[in-house]
Amino acid sequence: MKQLIKLEINGRVYDVPVSPRDVLADVIRKKVGLTGTKKGCGMGDCGACTVLVEGKPILSCITLAITCNGKKITTVEGLALPDGQMHPIQEAFVNQGAIQCGFCTPGMLMSAKGLLARNPKPSLYDIKHEMSGNICRCTGFKRIIEAIEVASETMSEGVK
Repeated sequence: MKQLIKLEINGRVYDVPVSPRDVLADVIRKKVGLTGTKKGCGMGDCGACTVLVEGKPILSCITLAITCNGKKITTVEGLALPDGQMHPIQEAFVNQGAIQCGFCTPGMLMSAKGLLARNPKPSLYDIKHEMSGNICRCTGFKRIIEAIEVASETMSEGVK
């Protein structure tokens, strides 16, 4: 039995029919049409599906869509600044070479955004701890960590 829910995704409200077992990643990708969120493992192990719900990083492949009814969701498509420029986190990932194939990148970006929103000046430990739920098989984590450090510095200068 389908139920109509409201999801505010990247500032736009969507009325979406969902079944009780629909996971948020599938709803975002298949019903809303935002394909930036990746569904890697489907078990909450890789972090590729990370989105922000009410500003907090969650694994959308194991989150029932119905639990997000009425909540604000940010996907990687909503990360860009209002004028269309890349967010400082995105710029840092590009400039530091923290992306290769790009499959894990949306989840990495959203985890980093959640971290820097809560903790604008994270320590190396904080970054490693936060990113431990995200897997990258191409880049390795050195450049990802460096990108988050650069983004932290840039954002502390006033760009959010």
